[in-house]
Order: sequence, then C-alpha cells, then structure tokens
Amino acid sequence: MDYFKRAEELFSETKENRRYLHKNAETGFDLPKTTEFVCEKLKSYGINPIPCGKGITATIGKGNPVILLRADMDALPMKEESGEKFASENGNAHACGHDMHTAMLLTAARMLKETESELKGTVKLMFQPAEELLLGSKNMIENKVLENPKPDAALAFHTAAGKIPTGKFMYNKTSAMMSAVKMFCIETKGRGGHGAYPHLSVDALFILTEIYSAVSSLISKEGNPDFRTFLTIGRMSSGTAPNIIPETAFMEGSIRSDNNNEADRIFSRLKEISEHIAKAFNGDVKVTLLSETPVLLCDENITDIAVKVLSDKGFEGIEGMKAAASEDFSFIAEKIPSAMIYLSSGFSDERGEYTAHNPKVVFDEEVLKIGAYSYAETARRFLS
Repeated sequence: MDYFKRAEELFSETKENRRYLHKNAETGFDLPKTTEFVCEKLKSYGINPIPCGKGITATIGKGNPVILLRADMDALPMKEESGEKFASENGNAHACGHDMHTAMLLTAARMLKETESELKGTVKLMFQPAEELLLGSKNMIENKVLENPKPDAALAFHTAAGKIPTGKFMYNKTSAMMSAVKMFCIETKGRGGHGAYPHLSVDALFILTEIYSAVSSLISKEGNPDFRTFLTIGRMSSGTAPNIIPETAFMEGSIRSDNNNEADRIFSRLKEISEHIAKAFNGDVKVTLLSETPVLLCDENITDIAVKVLSDKGFEGIEGMKAAASEDFSFIAEKIPSAMIYLSSGFSDERGEYTAHNPKVVFDEEVLKIGAYSYAETARRFLS
C-alpha cells in the first residue's frame, strides 16, 4: 500500500476525527469523551484498545521488532478564540495541536491494520493523557506501556503552528532537542494580623516578594553560560482584603534548561534561597516540585528513518532544532531509542500570526495526511 496515497483518500475522515476532538477538548487526566472516541475508532478499524493507566494502548501485527507510536490527547485549560467553526466552547482549547496528533495516529493505525499481514513485526500504539502536566508518559510507563511487548524504538510527531507553512519539518539527532523542566510551587507562611499592627504579624506576602526578587536573578547571577537556562514565575496569589496582613502566600513557576544537571542545580539553589529568606523574616516556606521532565534526546537511527520517509515525498527538513519548551515524551526517550519530529502546520499569511498556547492559534489541517503517512511508513520501514 502507498500510505501517502491512502492518507489522502482518508483525509476527510482524519479531519472529521480531528474536529470532533478539537470541539470536545479535555485536559489533564480527565479525558472521558476523548478516550471513548479513540477506543471506538480503534474498534471500528478492527483494533483492540487496552487501557493503560489513564491512556490507551493497542498492538497491530505480531512478533519482533516492536515500534511504539505515540500521540498525546490532552488540551489546555483556556478559552478558545480561534474563530474556527468547530472551536471548543467548554472552556478548554486544543491550542497545542494534540488533537492533530491523535487524529494522525488514528488514521495511521487504520492504514497499518489494513496492511497488518505485510508487517514484519509489531506496531504498538500509545495514546497519552496529561502531556501538558508532564505527567502522562510517566503514568503510562508506570502502567507498563513499555512492556508486553517491549518496544525497540518509539516515534512521536508534533505539529508547529505559526509562520512556517505546511511542508517543512524540524528535527535534531545530535543534541538536546527540547529542554528539561521543573515546575515548582513556593508557599510562604507567616502570622496574619491587622494592617494597623504590623509588629504583631509576620507578612507572608512580603516574604514571598523577597523570594521572588532573589530567585528572579538566579540565572543572571549563577546560571552557567554554557547552557540555555530560564526561570519563570507564572502565578502568584495571597491575601483577602487590603487591611489584613496575609498569613499565607504562594507562587508557581518553572526552570528550563538544555542540561539536566543545570536544571537540578538551579532548583536546589532556589530551595536554599527560599528557606534562608523565610527564616530571616521569621516565616516558614515550603518548596514543592510539581512535575519535571528531562531533556529530549533523539536517537540518530530512528530519526534518520523518519527524515528519509518525509524527504522521499519532497518535504524539506530543517536539522538542529532546539526548543526551550519541554516534552514528556523525553521519559520514553530515556528508556528506549526514540525520535520526535516537528511538522510545520502554519501559514505565511495573517493566519500564522499566533503560535501554540495562544487562544487564537490555528493549524493547517493539510498536515494531517503528512503525519498519518509518516507514522505508518516510518513504522513499516523500521520493522523491515
């Protein structure tokens, strides 16, 4: 079977699948409509879906070798403003393209099932929740997605909105492609009281702002210039009224680096600084690691196969991609040879003004057939 030609024949169905998922965007591990839809589609293709933690797995073919094909399913907790006719109206938005990934893999699964007798090994499917929380891969690994059968390699695709039009792809097979990240929460505790009597209170919000000021300069003062490292505070909250000295305060943020050890070191320093500042002002502090993921390192051999699959159809590759964003597919790549390829799905006109995680972002659906073909053809060539 010519998988590209077949992907074109199934393009209408792939779009319908994507639009259903987009309109019914769900977040984190709470994906009832999404997982039900994926399971029903797999069954309709003659594939038996199996729950794996909060995700779904299935196999096509038999024997060795085994390749894992992964797609993430979750959306973001934000109101969509894309203007698409099939836009989500439930307060969540597929603003990172995970609906695209899931639809691509569903079509690839159908094509692989149609040619199952020709496969020289096993294709294992991985439909994953909670990528945006950086917890979904770990959940499925803990529930044995990398066992019975154990994959020899893994492949994932990610769509890229913005000004780069469909038809190009980005990859990296020699260095960190995506950054390590540590999401954290800093909670301070003091002693609440009346604004007229500050000497009888310990201001938790003041302590927090002092910590904010100090940790915000961590990278510029202590960051190793050999690495790309960022520290961001994205959320802060405290207090209930203008005349009450707050007893508690908190902020949440992230540390990103293209070096795992540097991310660990900066987080350790963040904890030390927070503890010393809180003690200096007679308060307490709790620093919690909410989630983390290591740098994404791709395997040269698997990447080369996927690059050849795309190049054979005339698509232009851009080598050496490095992103400050993070991906929990890196947990898979830590354990087995893996590759992630970014597929451009943007527009050169005004539709490309917005990128991922923006409520107005739009994706070019033409990329769906490219992704479906690439999933299926890379799997076939790897097994051969």
